[in-house]
Amino acid sequence: MYASGLWVAFTLTASAAQTARNVMQRELAGALGALGASQVRFLFGLPFAILFFIGLRLATGVAAPSIGPAAAGFIVMGALAQIGGTALMLAAMRERSFVVVIAFTKTEAAQVALYALLFLGETPTVMLIGAIVLATIGVFLMAESGAETARAGWRPIAMGLASATAFAFAAVGFRGAVTRMETPSIAMAATTVLVAGLAVQTAVLLVWLALFDRAGLKAILALWRASLVAGFMGALASQLWFVAFALTDAARVRTLALVEVLFAQAASLKLFCERPSGREWLGMALIVAAAGVLLRG
Repeated sequence: MYASGLWVAFTLTASAAQTARNVMQRELAGALGALGASQVRFLFGLPFAILFFIGLRLATGVAAPSIGPAAAGFIVMGALAQIGGTALMLAAMRERSFVVVIAFTKTEAAQVALYALLFLGETPTVMLIGAIVLATIGVFLMAESGAETARAGWRPIAMGLASATAFAFAAVGFRGAVTRMETPSIAMAATTVLVAGLAVQTAVLLVWLALFDRAGLKAILALWRASLVAGFMGALASQLWFVAFALTDAARVRTLALVEVLFAQAASLKLFCERPSGREWLGMALIVAAAGVLLRG
């Protein structure tokens, strides 16, 4: 019961932190482009992840675990998939409503259940499948808006769905990595995977920007103040996700994480003046119901 309550608390807090990071990255995407704003999450998140690691090491005295071949493979899988998912999400946000894009990316939960079964052998329960179905219907209700869809076209929809697939692979990859770390400390396993994953992501994107977009790299460094806050929120969200992944299966975590759509709606209303329609209210109600089914199960 204690572990159950912990994964719920970590997931909800991570969802709130991720919403804040997405808002900041959307603002940065206008000046930096989708790839540049994606790099902010990793480049400026890595120092905070290292600080988390050092602080945990000093506080607990737990030694850093070694990263075996299986864990390393899952880390690379999660890191590269997360880069792709973030870039696609931010590119879609430049063309369409913040809330609607977040809703499309949250079709991830259904995909996580499939990929977790294929890669990790985690079989979903009947209650979990029911929660995923309810939440996915809610997501599509929130995402569907006839007039806006006609104006925006298929591109942001396709990018949102592709982003969901990439994020599903990332969730499975990081869950696989955390559960294969050789340490008795869940927090140390999560923090080690976080540092390793962000190091891979930062290195890949720095090489890309240095070779193909040096002006973009200079722009990122020039906006370091705003980028630093976004990096911190990204590192915090990932730290909490990874601890949740260590406590329970990936599909359960990512299904409850659909409450992020509700947080996104609140942020969108306050910051971007994007008011919810009747369909979106119904969609939000279904997502809340799905969370209730999930927690009851």
